[in-house]
Amino acid sequence: MQYHNPVIPGYYPDPSICCVGDDFYLVTSSFEYFPGVPIFQSRDLVNWRQIGHCLTRASQLPLEGCHPSGGIWAPTLRYHNGTFYMATTNTTGGGHFYIYTNDPAGEWSEPVWVAGAGWDASLFFDDDGTVYFQWYEYPAGIFQAEIEIQTGKFLSEPYITWNGTGARSPEGPHLYKINGRYYLIVAEGGTEDGHMISIARSNSISGPWESCPHNPILTHRSLDLPIQTTGHGDLVQAPDGSWWIVFLGTRPVGYPRYHVLGRETFLAPVTWSDGWPVVNQQQPIQLEMEASLLPPHPWDETEPLRDDFDDPSLGLHWNWVQNPEMLNYLTTDRPGRLRLTGRAATLNDSTSPTFIGRRQRHLKCRATTRLDFNPTSENEEAGLVILGDNRHHYEIGISRLSEERIIIVRRRIGTLQAVVAQQPIPDGLVRLSVTADEFWYTLSYAIGDQPLTELAQGEVRYLCTEAGAAMFTGVYFGMYATGNGQDCQVPADFEFFEIEYED
Repeated sequence: MQYHNPVIPGYYPDPSICCVGDDFYLVTSSFEYFPGVPIFQSRDLVNWRQIGHCLTRASQLPLEGCHPSGGIWAPTLRYHNGTFYMATTNTTGGGHFYIYTNDPAGEWSEPVWVAGAGWDASLFFDDDGTVYFQWYEYPAGIFQAEIEIQTGKFLSEPYITWNGTGARSPEGPHLYKINGRYYLIVAEGGTEDGHMISIARSNSISGPWESCPHNPILTHRSLDLPIQTTGHGDLVQAPDGSWWIVFLGTRPVGYPRYHVLGRETFLAPVTWSDGWPVVNQQQPIQLEMEASLLPPHPWDETEPLRDDFDDPSLGLHWNWVQNPEMLNYLTTDRPGRLRLTGRAATLNDSTSPTFIGRRQRHLKCRATTRLDFNPTSENEEAGLVILGDNRHHYEIGISRLSEERIIIVRRRIGTLQAVVAQQPIPDGLVRLSVTADEFWYTLSYAIGDQPLTELAQGEVRYLCTEAGAAMFTGVYFGMYATGNGQDCQVPADFEFFEIEYED
């Protein structure tokens, strides 16, 4: 049977997985975005639905002043004695911690903090009830210590365990006990083109560790394949006894190659030979895979492509940068509208701007919104944005110049920023649209029900990781409002937001 990779497209990196009964649960990194650590459910490892976020409160996820690609790195999801645990590191807000719950789609606990520097926290529950905590510290390596699960306190002195095969940055540790042996998996080589997964085993949790003779067990380094930077994996055994691995990868385009969708979640089958895992029979991972799959279980509900803002609450696909002030985002003032109130912060700032967005999940797509906004001063602005990070974004927005309402396209690339198109527009509703392919973002508008008019274009490559944007994340399409240094007096009302995918 065939399935398509990535199984979770778009910026969903560093996947960690566990199996509970017939259900699989998976979490990914979220970095500077709020809520944090999206959690997914599947019955067949191919069809996934998002059921919530692990970190939904500012008390769990302080992100004030978080720089792009800071915040939450590389979570680990585990299940033990009826309880789900998610361990991670807030790299700019407190360090290592874990939270827990009996309902992964519901509310999670407040953080239990664990001492130690570094990142990529992980938990392991041994058969005798002992709990171990692992993490990576640069440049020393993978650390491990026994902890008290109720408090996070160390019950043993942390010590360095296996540090990979000699490649740089042996991070992302995950520990397993399989057939009486301990296995330790790590990500090596950095999360760029040299990324890879290596594994070792031991008869003792403290080592010594025997490196797998065919390490790395997964990498696409130096191979001209449609999937690149494969690494940072987590093993799981299905109820039927089969083994699988989830891992991150990218789908670069162009030349020199670049990617804007972020690092995505991929899936590959695993077999065992001489006590070692073999990923996809040591063959490269493909976009179209053949494997002996579990019975298919597509979900009735999927991520909505259109939001008419009829529900007082916003869907799980929406994110904010850092911790939002929710009074700036209202669906109740005008039913069927999302009202954004611009504050002093802009999309360029390192604080939380008035911005709400959803991931770009495929290369060929269109995002559209309709905006009711009549600014009364030149500082007021609202519109549609393509956001890589606060130094890389394109926006099409409505503002005012003297006595005229105008529409503009602004491009920000590093330290360069310019309004590249501008023209007056009459009063009334304005439809804003961005169309994307592998090479260009095309920004267009229409007054009322008139056809769209192209206003400007921007190269896709300048919002990519390789150009210095979104180092660990990916592009968002979203709505914004700003007073450009002052609070807005006029709110911006968005009637809908729709995204259409061609591939």
